[in-house]
Amino acid sequence: MTSPQEHLRLIGRGDPATAVAGELSWVMNLDDADSPRDVIDAIGIAPYISGEQPHAISVELEHVKPNAPLLPEAGRVLRTSEGDGMRAMLSVGDGWTLNVRRRPNGTAELIVCAVTEALAREVIEACSAGATTEPEPEDSRIPMGFWHIGPHGGQRRERTITAAAWSEIEGNYGVAVGASLHRLMAVRAEEIRGRLLLLHGPPGTGKTSALRALAREWADWCQVDCVLDPEVLFANSGYLMEVAIGVDTYDETKRRWRLLVLEDCDELIRGSAKESTGQGLSRLLNLTDGMLGQGRDVLVAITTNENLSHLHPAVVRPGRCLAQLEMGRLSYAEATGWLDRELGDRPRPVVGADGMTLAELIEAREDTSRIRAVPAGPMAGDGGYL
Repeated sequence: MTSPQEHLRLIGRGDPATAVAGELSWVMNLDDADSPRDVIDAIGIAPYISGEQPHAISVELEHVKPNAPLLPEAGRVLRTSEGDGMRAMLSVGDGWTLNVRRRPNGTAELIVCAVTEALAREVIEACSAGATTEPEPEDSRIPMGFWHIGPHGGQRRERTITAAAWSEIEGNYGVAVGASLHRLMAVRAEEIRGRLLLLHGPPGTGKTSALRALAREWADWCQVDCVLDPEVLFANSGYLMEVAIGVDTYDETKRRWRLLVLEDCDELIRGSAKESTGQGLSRLLNLTDGMLGQGRDVLVAITTNENLSHLHPAVVRPGRCLAQLEMGRLSYAEATGWLDRELGDRPRPVVGADGMTLAELIEAREDTSRIRAVPAGPMAGDGGYL
């Protein structure tokens, strides 16, 4: 009885018994779970596996024009596939094979195999020429990198995000916090002392909004990267080295600082961090002012919901923090003033004695309410966790 994976077998050139140096034998099993795009991928990589075209280059293109052919003039299309908003195309030419994956978000991946590296680069350049467009410049849009661990180590993707100018959101913070943030926004590279930025406080108090504004205010001298898996970053030394070291440049005129943003890292910096994260805390401290951080223009911004008194003393010791900000609720007077300014004569919520968070204030301004279902009374057996 045959298994589903034996429905179709693609067998490449090369007999293991007679293979010469650089020539490989290969077999790929396909079943009904594979799509036409998987077949294109298999055929596209076959010349590389066999050694006929031993040089491969892949590139990512952003802002691809809808009508861009992504195909050299001498190319011949062998296969196409379209589904789930993605279009794949396999084409060949004299000494090269090209696999193109176009995504609905305007990005594309080009993978070319060729007999020489120079030819592979020529094909990439021919496909890329005039294929992309520069987005309309907007002061509110800035580039931000996003790191995550992948099957081959750390992966960085750059995307454009929207960020308000500090002058536009300064009124969203209490007097004391706003004054400290104002000083932080004005910091420049030559004024850097500590390497750690701590923004701690309850959810909805504007920590992320402040960091987006900071990325915009520092855009001319600092690249901001958000690490999506900080718990993995400090548990994996290889990943940490990739993110921390980055790309070396010996041209001082092009040297830029980098700010790594780690959101909701409570476990990493609370008082019990040594016991709960192992080497995580030590590696963080080493990155900010230890041997790893020496010679690297890297800052680390951490947001946490932990109270200041619960943070590990090594994290908040003098000289380590460039900024340490307690992002709390706006007081009764501050929240009332905010509502007066933003709502005018419109109806407004009742402000309690302990004030309101920024998230609650914005919800009132935008006149939005969450969809909810609240039981009329206690349910039988209620009181336990699900």
